[in-house]
Amino acid sequence: MKRAYPVVLMAMMLDAAGIGLIMPVLPGLLREVGHIKEIGWIFGTFLAAYAAMQFLVSPLLGALSDRYGRRPVLLISLAGATIDYLFMAFAPTLPLLFAGRMIAGITGASMAVASAYIADITPEDQRARRFGHLSAAFGVGFIAGPALGGLLGEIWLRAPFLAAAALNCLNLTLAFFLLPEPERARGAGETPSLNPLAPLRWALTFPALLPLIGVFVVLGLVGEIGGTIWVLYGQDKFGWSVLTVGVSLTLFGLFHAGAQGFVAGPISERWGEKRALLIGIAADSAAYVSIALATQGWVAFALLPLFCLGGIGAPALQSLLTARVGEDHQGRLQGVLASMSSLASMVGPLVISMTYFHTRSVFPGLVWIAGASLYLLCLPLLAASLPRRTPATAAE
Repeated sequence: MKRAYPVVLMAMMLDAAGIGLIMPVLPGLLREVGHIKEIGWIFGTFLAAYAAMQFLVSPLLGALSDRYGRRPVLLISLAGATIDYLFMAFAPTLPLLFAGRMIAGITGASMAVASAYIADITPEDQRARRFGHLSAAFGVGFIAGPALGGLLGEIWLRAPFLAAAALNCLNLTLAFFLLPEPERARGAGETPSLNPLAPLRWALTFPALLPLIGVFVVLGLVGEIGGTIWVLYGQDKFGWSVLTVGVSLTLFGLFHAGAQGFVAGPISERWGEKRALLIGIAADSAAYVSIALATQGWVAFALLPLFCLGGIGAPALQSLLTARVGEDHQGRLQGVLASMSSLASMVGPLVISMTYFHTRSVFPGLVWIAGASLYLLCLPLLAASLPRRTPATAAE
Protein backbone atom coordinates (compact mmCIF):
# COMPACT_ATOMS: atom_id res chain seq x y z
CA MET A 1 0.00 0.00 0.00
CA LYS A 2 3.03 2.30 0.24
CA ARG A 3 3.06 2.87 -3.52
CA ALA A 4 -0.69 3.53 -3.54
CA TYR A 5 -0.33 6.76 -1.57
CA PRO A 6 1.80 8.68 -4.13
CA VAL A 7 -0.36 7.28 -6.94
CA VAL A 8 -3.50 8.76 -5.33
CA LEU A 9 -1.75 12.12 -4.87
CA MET A 10 -0.59 12.09 -8.50
CA ALA A 11 -4.10 11.14 -9.65
CA MET A 12 -5.67 14.08 -7.84
CA MET A 13 -2.98 16.48 -9.08
CA LEU A 14 -3.64 15.42 -12.68
CA ASP A 15 -7.39 15.59 -12.05
CA ALA A 16 -7.10 19.19 -10.78
CA ALA A 17 -4.84 20.12 -13.70
CA GLY A 18 -7.49 18.79 -16.09
CA ILE A 19 -10.18 20.88 -14.40
CA GLY A 20 -7.99 24.00 -14.42
CA LEU A 21 -6.89 23.54 -18.04
CA ILE A 22 -10.26 24.50 -19.47
CA MET A 23 -10.98 27.50 -17.21
CA PRO A 24 -9.14 30.18 -19.26
CA VAL A 25 -11.01 29.31 -22.49
CA LEU A 26 -14.52 28.77 -21.12
CA PRO A 27 -15.81 32.34 -21.69
CA GLY A 28 -14.49 32.41 -25.26
CA LEU A 29 -15.85 28.96 -26.03
CA LEU A 30 -19.30 29.83 -24.70
CA ARG A 31 -19.36 32.96 -26.89
CA GLU A 32 -18.23 31.00 -29.94
CA VAL A 33 -20.62 28.07 -29.53
CA GLY A 34 -23.58 30.19 -28.41
CA HIS A 35 -22.94 32.95 -30.99
CA ILE A 36 -23.42 35.60 -28.29
CA LYS A 37 -21.32 38.39 -26.79
CA GLU A 38 -22.79 38.72 -23.31
CA ILE A 39 -22.44 35.45 -21.37
CA GLY A 40 -23.02 36.68 -17.79
CA TRP A 41 -25.84 34.38 -16.67
CA ILE A 42 -24.78 31.61 -19.05
CA PHE A 43 -21.26 31.50 -17.62
CA GLY A 44 -22.60 31.47 -14.05
CA THR A 45 -25.07 28.70 -14.88
CA PHE A 46 -22.34 26.72 -16.64
CA LEU A 47 -20.16 26.81 -13.52
CA ALA A 48 -23.11 26.08 -11.22
CA ALA A 49 -24.07 23.00 -13.28
CA TYR A 50 -20.75 21.37 -12.38
CA ALA A 51 -21.16 22.10 -8.66
CA ALA A 52 -24.81 20.96 -8.71
CA MET A 53 -23.91 17.56 -10.15
CA GLN A 54 -21.10 17.14 -7.63
CA PHE A 55 -23.55 17.99 -4.84
CA LEU A 56 -25.89 15.23 -6.01
CA VAL A 57 -23.40 12.58 -7.08
CA SER A 58 -20.49 12.79 -4.61
CA PRO A 59 -22.41 11.08 -1.77
CA LEU A 60 -23.59 8.35 -4.14
CA LEU A 61 -20.07 7.64 -5.47
CA GLY A 62 -18.75 7.53 -1.93
CA ALA A 63 -21.42 5.02 -0.89
CA LEU A 64 -20.81 2.92 -4.01
CA SER A 65 -17.10 2.82 -3.20
CA ASP A 66 -17.94 1.53 0.30
CA ARG A 67 -19.93 -1.31 -1.23
CA TYR A 68 -18.02 -2.21 -4.40
CA GLY A 69 -14.53 -0.89 -3.62
CA ARG A 70 -12.59 2.32 -4.17
CA ARG A 71 -10.65 1.13 -7.22
CA PRO A 72 -13.53 0.28 -9.61
CA VAL A 73 -15.45 3.46 -8.81
CA LEU A 74 -12.33 5.59 -9.28
CA LEU A 75 -11.45 3.88 -12.58
CA ILE A 76 -14.97 4.34 -13.94
CA SER A 77 -14.90 8.04 -12.95
CA LEU A 78 -11.55 8.61 -14.68
CA ALA A 79 -12.65 6.78 -17.81
CA GLY A 80 -15.86 8.80 -17.89
CA ALA A 81 -13.90 12.05 -17.50
CA THR A 82 -11.61 11.14 -20.41
CA ILE A 83 -14.55 10.48 -22.71
CA ASP A 84 -16.39 13.58 -21.52
CA TYR A 85 -13.50 15.98 -22.21
CA LEU A 86 -13.29 14.57 -25.75
CA PHE A 87 -17.04 15.06 -26.10
CA MET A 88 -16.81 18.70 -24.98
CA ALA A 89 -13.81 19.32 -27.25
CA PHE A 90 -16.06 18.78 -30.27
CA ALA A 91 -19.51 19.76 -28.88
CA PRO A 92 -21.07 21.93 -31.63
CA THR A 93 -23.94 23.49 -29.65
CA LEU A 94 -24.49 25.16 -26.30
CA PRO A 95 -26.92 22.49 -24.97
CA LEU A 96 -24.39 19.74 -25.74
CA LEU A 97 -21.66 21.75 -24.03
CA PHE A 98 -23.90 22.06 -20.95
CA ALA A 99 -24.58 18.32 -21.06
CA GLY A 100 -20.85 17.69 -21.14
CA ARG A 101 -20.31 20.03 -18.20
CA MET A 102 -22.90 18.16 -16.14
CA ILE A 103 -21.21 14.84 -16.96
CA ALA A 104 -17.90 16.43 -15.92
CA GLY A 105 -19.48 17.23 -12.55
CA ILE A 106 -20.44 13.56 -12.16
CA THR A 107 -17.02 12.20 -13.07
CA GLY A 108 -15.27 14.97 -11.12
CA ALA A 109 -16.83 13.69 -7.90
CA SER A 110 -13.91 11.22 -7.65
CA MET A 111 -12.29 13.43 -4.97
CA ALA A 112 -14.64 11.84 -2.43
CA VAL A 113 -13.42 8.35 -3.39
CA ALA A 114 -9.77 9.45 -3.26
CA SER A 115 -10.30 10.91 0.22
CA ALA A 116 -11.90 7.66 1.38
CA TYR A 117 -8.94 5.74 -0.10
CA ILE A 118 -6.53 7.90 1.94
CA ALA A 119 -8.59 7.24 5.08
CA ASP A 120 -8.45 3.49 4.38
CA ILE A 121 -4.67 3.26 4.10
CA THR A 122 -3.70 5.81 6.79
CA PRO A 123 -3.53 5.38 10.58
CA GLU A 124 -5.95 7.70 12.35
CA ASP A 125 -3.21 9.84 13.93
CA GLN A 126 -1.66 10.60 10.51
CA ARG A 127 -4.81 11.43 8.55
CA ALA A 128 -4.60 15.20 8.99
CA ARG A 129 -1.10 15.15 7.47
CA ARG A 130 -2.19 13.05 4.50
CA PHE A 131 -5.42 14.96 3.89
CA GLY A 132 -3.20 18.06 3.81
CA HIS A 133 -0.97 16.39 1.22
CA LEU A 134 -4.06 15.49 -0.84
CA SER A 135 -5.32 19.10 -0.77
CA ALA A 136 -1.83 20.36 -1.62
CA ALA A 137 -1.58 18.01 -4.61
CA PHE A 138 -4.96 19.21 -5.85
CA GLY A 139 -3.82 22.82 -5.37
CA VAL A 140 -0.60 22.33 -7.32
CA GLY A 141 -2.55 20.81 -10.19
CA PHE A 142 -5.01 23.68 -10.14
CA ILE A 143 -2.14 26.19 -10.31
CA ALA A 144 -0.48 24.48 -13.28
CA GLY A 145 -3.69 23.71 -15.19
CA PRO A 146 -4.87 27.27 -15.97
CA ALA A 147 -1.35 28.36 -16.99
CA LEU A 148 -1.07 25.52 -19.51
CA GLY A 149 -4.69 26.01 -20.59
CA GLY A 150 -4.04 29.67 -21.35
CA LEU A 151 -1.08 28.77 -23.58
CA LEU A 152 -2.98 26.04 -25.42
CA GLY A 153 -6.03 28.27 -25.80
CA GLU A 154 -3.93 30.71 -27.84
CA ILE A 155 -3.33 27.90 -30.35
CA TRP A 156 -6.91 26.62 -30.55
CA LEU A 157 -9.86 27.38 -28.28
CA ARG A 158 -10.69 23.69 -27.84
CA ALA A 159 -7.11 22.46 -27.39
CA PRO A 160 -7.28 22.56 -23.54
CA PHE A 161 -10.15 20.04 -23.64
CA LEU A 162 -8.00 17.63 -25.64
CA ALA A 163 -5.14 18.15 -23.18
CA ALA A 164 -7.53 17.52 -20.26
CA ALA A 165 -8.66 14.28 -21.94
CA ALA A 166 -5.02 13.23 -22.35
CA LEU A 167 -4.28 13.95 -18.67
CA ASN A 168 -7.28 11.93 -17.56
CA CYS A 169 -6.24 9.08 -19.85
CA LEU A 170 -2.78 9.14 -18.22
CA ASN A 171 -4.49 9.24 -14.84
CA LEU A 172 -6.61 6.22 -15.75
CA THR A 173 -3.56 4.28 -16.93
CA LEU A 174 -1.62 4.99 -13.73
CA ALA A 175 -4.57 4.00 -11.55
CA PHE A 176 -5.28 0.83 -13.54
CA PHE A 177 -1.73 -0.53 -13.30
CA LEU A 178 -0.49 0.91 -9.99
CA LEU A 179 -3.49 1.39 -7.70
CA PRO A 180 -4.57 -1.69 -5.71
CA GLU A 181 -7.86 -2.00 -3.84
CA PRO A 182 -7.36 -1.19 -0.13
CA GLU A 183 -8.18 -4.21 2.02
CA ARG A 184 -10.50 -2.34 4.38
CA ALA A 185 -12.71 -1.09 1.59
CA ARG A 186 -13.14 -4.31 -0.40
CA GLY A 187 -16.64 -5.67 -0.12
CA ALA A 188 -17.50 -3.37 2.79
CA GLY A 189 -20.80 -1.63 3.30
CA GLU A 190 -24.44 -2.34 2.44
CA THR A 191 -26.01 -2.01 -1.01
CA PRO A 192 -26.33 1.76 -1.46
CA SER A 193 -29.54 3.52 -2.38
CA LEU A 194 -29.58 5.21 -5.80
CA ASN A 195 -31.25 8.19 -4.16
CA PRO A 196 -28.48 10.84 -4.17
CA LEU A 197 -29.86 12.35 -0.94
CA ALA A 198 -29.78 9.05 0.98
CA PRO A 199 -26.18 9.54 2.24
CA LEU A 200 -27.13 13.01 3.49
CA ARG A 201 -30.01 11.49 5.46
CA TRP A 202 -27.56 8.88 6.78
CA ALA A 203 -25.27 11.65 8.09
CA LEU A 204 -28.18 13.20 9.97
CA THR A 205 -28.55 10.00 12.01
CA PHE A 206 -25.11 10.54 13.62
CA PRO A 207 -25.41 13.18 16.38
CA ALA A 208 -21.62 13.14 16.84
CA LEU A 209 -21.13 14.10 13.19
CA LEU A 210 -23.60 16.97 12.90
CA PRO A 211 -21.68 19.73 14.77
CA LEU A 212 -18.48 18.96 12.86
CA ILE A 213 -20.34 18.89 9.54
CA GLY A 214 -21.72 22.30 10.54
CA VAL A 215 -18.14 23.55 11.06
CA PHE A 216 -17.21 22.04 7.67
CA VAL A 217 -20.00 24.01 5.97
CA VAL A 218 -18.92 27.25 7.69
CA LEU A 219 -15.31 26.73 6.56
CA GLY A 220 -16.51 26.04 3.03
CA LEU A 221 -18.67 29.19 2.87
CA VAL A 222 -15.97 31.44 4.33
CA GLY A 223 -13.42 29.93 1.98
CA GLU A 224 -15.54 30.98 -1.00
CA ILE A 225 -15.05 34.67 -0.13
CA GLY A 226 -11.48 34.85 -1.37
CA GLY A 227 -12.23 32.89 -4.52
CA THR A 228 -15.20 35.12 -5.32
CA ILE A 229 -13.94 38.65 -4.67
CA TRP A 230 -10.11 38.50 -4.52
CA VAL A 231 -9.71 39.79 -8.09
CA LEU A 232 -12.51 42.35 -7.77
CA TYR A 233 -11.30 43.59 -4.40
CA GLY A 234 -7.69 43.91 -5.55
CA GLN A 235 -8.69 45.91 -8.60
CA ASP A 236 -11.33 48.06 -6.88
CA LYS A 237 -9.43 48.94 -3.70
CA PHE A 238 -5.76 48.67 -4.66
CA GLY A 239 -5.91 49.33 -8.41
CA TRP A 240 -4.16 46.06 -9.28
CA SER A 241 -3.29 45.30 -12.88
CA VAL A 242 -4.02 41.95 -14.49
CA LEU A 243 -0.38 40.98 -13.98
CA THR A 244 -0.51 41.83 -10.27
CA VAL A 245 -3.69 39.80 -9.89
CA GLY A 246 -2.07 36.83 -11.62
CA VAL A 247 1.04 37.03 -9.42
CA SER A 248 -1.06 37.27 -6.26
CA LEU A 249 -3.15 34.22 -7.21
CA THR A 250 -0.06 32.18 -8.07
CA LEU A 251 1.62 33.08 -4.77
CA PHE A 252 -1.57 32.33 -2.88
CA GLY A 253 -1.79 28.91 -4.50
CA LEU A 254 1.85 28.11 -3.72
CA PHE A 255 1.61 29.28 -0.10
CA HIS A 256 -1.65 27.41 0.37
CA ALA A 257 -0.27 24.17 -1.04
CA GLY A 258 2.81 24.53 1.15
CA ALA A 259 0.77 25.13 4.31
CA GLN A 260 -1.52 22.17 3.69
CA GLY A 261 1.29 19.88 2.55
CA PHE A 262 3.92 20.65 5.18
CA VAL A 263 2.31 22.50 8.11
CA ALA A 264 -1.14 20.96 8.67
CA GLY A 265 0.15 17.48 9.53
CA PRO A 266 2.91 18.42 12.01
CA ILE A 267 0.68 20.87 13.88
CA SER A 268 -2.17 18.33 14.13
CA GLU A 269 0.19 15.60 15.33
CA ARG A 270 1.87 17.86 17.88
CA TRP A 271 -1.17 19.64 19.32
CA GLY A 272 -4.13 17.60 18.09
CA GLU A 273 -6.63 18.14 15.28
CA LYS A 274 -8.98 20.33 17.28
CA ARG A 275 -6.24 22.80 18.22
CA ALA A 276 -4.97 22.80 14.65
CA LEU A 277 -8.50 23.62 13.51
CA LEU A 278 -8.72 26.52 15.97
CA ILE A 279 -5.32 27.83 14.87
CA GLY A 280 -6.51 27.76 11.26
CA ILE A 281 -9.72 29.60 12.11
CA ALA A 282 -7.85 32.23 14.16
CA ALA A 283 -5.27 32.83 11.40
CA ASP A 284 -7.92 33.12 8.69
CA SER A 285 -10.05 35.48 10.81
CA ALA A 286 -7.05 37.74 11.49
CA ALA A 287 -6.19 37.80 7.78
CA TYR A 288 -9.79 38.64 6.80
CA VAL A 289 -10.05 41.55 9.25
CA SER A 290 -6.61 42.85 8.25
CA ILE A 291 -7.28 42.88 4.52
CA ALA A 292 -10.67 44.51 5.10
CA LEU A 293 -8.93 47.43 6.82
CA ALA A 294 -5.86 47.56 4.56
CA THR A 295 -5.26 50.69 2.48
CA GLN A 296 -2.19 49.58 0.50
CA GLY A 297 -1.93 46.67 -1.93
CA TRP A 298 1.35 45.37 -0.48
CA VAL A 299 -0.54 44.49 2.72
CA ALA A 300 -2.48 41.82 0.83
CA PHE A 301 0.80 40.21 -0.25
CA ALA A 302 2.16 40.42 3.30
CA LEU A 303 -0.97 38.66 4.56
CA LEU A 304 -0.63 35.67 2.19
CA PRO A 305 1.23 33.48 4.75
CA LEU A 306 -1.50 34.22 7.33
CA PHE A 307 -4.25 33.41 4.83
CA CYS A 308 -2.58 30.15 3.98
CA LEU A 309 -2.00 29.20 7.62
CA GLY A 310 -5.78 29.33 7.80
CA GLY A 311 -5.78 26.45 5.31
CA ILE A 312 -4.56 23.97 7.93
CA GLY A 313 -8.02 23.87 9.48
CA ALA A 314 -9.67 21.86 6.70
CA PRO A 315 -7.35 18.78 6.81
CA ALA A 316 -7.54 18.75 10.63
CA LEU A 317 -11.34 18.88 10.51
CA GLN A 318 -11.48 16.14 7.88
CA SER A 319 -9.34 13.94 10.12
CA LEU A 320 -11.64 14.61 13.09
CA LEU A 321 -14.65 13.61 11.01
CA THR A 322 -13.12 10.32 9.82
CA ALA A 323 -12.64 9.29 13.45
CA ARG A 324 -16.42 9.58 14.06
CA VAL A 325 -17.47 6.80 11.64
CA GLY A 326 -16.38 3.21 11.05
CA GLU A 327 -14.02 2.02 8.33
CA ASP A 328 -16.94 0.65 6.29
CA HIS A 329 -18.52 4.11 5.97
CA GLN A 330 -15.52 6.28 5.05
CA GLY A 331 -16.60 6.54 1.41
CA ARG A 332 -20.10 7.61 2.38
CA LEU A 333 -18.69 10.23 4.76
CA GLN A 334 -16.28 11.66 2.18
CA GLY A 335 -19.13 11.79 -0.32
CA VAL A 336 -21.24 13.81 2.11
CA LEU A 337 -18.34 16.21 2.73
CA ALA A 338 -17.72 16.64 -1.00
CA SER A 339 -21.43 17.30 -1.43
CA MET A 340 -21.35 19.99 1.26
CA SER A 341 -18.34 21.59 -0.43
CA SER A 342 -20.24 21.68 -3.71
CA LEU A 343 -23.25 23.24 -1.99
CA ALA A 344 -20.98 25.97 -0.61
CA SER A 345 -19.58 26.46 -4.13
CA MET A 346 -23.10 26.97 -5.49
CA VAL A 347 -24.57 29.22 -2.79
CA GLY A 348 -21.47 31.03 -1.56
CA PRO A 349 -20.37 32.94 -4.69
CA LEU A 350 -23.92 34.10 -5.41
CA VAL A 351 -24.48 35.55 -1.93
CA ILE A 352 -20.93 36.88 -1.60
CA SER A 353 -20.89 38.65 -4.97
CA MET A 354 -24.31 40.22 -4.39
CA THR A 355 -23.24 41.45 -0.96
CA TYR A 356 -19.96 42.84 -2.29
CA PHE A 357 -21.55 44.76 -5.17
CA HIS A 358 -24.17 46.24 -2.83
CA THR A 359 -21.66 47.37 -0.19
CA ARG A 360 -18.42 48.19 -2.01
CA SER A 361 -19.34 51.86 -2.49
CA VAL A 362 -19.75 52.23 1.29
CA PHE A 363 -17.18 49.78 2.71
CA PRO A 364 -15.67 47.25 0.28
CA GLY A 365 -14.13 45.27 3.15
CA LEU A 366 -17.50 44.40 4.70
CA VAL A 367 -17.60 40.94 3.09
CA TRP A 368 -14.23 40.07 4.65
CA ILE A 369 -15.46 41.22 8.08
CA ALA A 370 -18.63 39.16 7.62
CA GLY A 371 -16.50 36.09 6.85
CA ALA A 372 -14.44 36.52 9.99
CA SER A 373 -17.65 36.96 12.00
CA LEU A 374 -19.12 33.80 10.48
CA TYR A 375 -16.24 31.86 12.00
CA LEU A 376 -17.70 32.63 15.45
CA LEU A 377 -20.40 30.05 14.70
CA CYS A 378 -17.69 27.38 14.85
CA LEU A 379 -17.11 27.89 18.57
CA PRO A 380 -20.49 26.59 19.83
CA LEU A 381 -20.45 23.87 17.17
CA LEU A 382 -17.04 22.67 18.32
CA ALA A 383 -18.19 22.80 21.94
CA ALA A 384 -21.21 20.67 21.01
CA SER A 385 -18.91 18.12 19.35
CA LEU A 386 -16.99 17.47 22.58
CA PRO A 387 -17.85 14.20 24.38
CA ARG A 388 -20.44 14.82 27.06
CA ARG A 389 -19.28 14.15 30.58
CA THR A 390 -21.64 12.11 32.70
CA PRO A 391 -21.77 12.56 36.50
CA ALA A 392 -19.94 9.26 36.86
CA THR A 393 -17.21 10.39 34.49
CA ALA A 394 -16.86 13.68 36.30
CA ALA A 395 -16.52 11.89 39.62
CA GLU A 396 -13.65 9.87 38.24
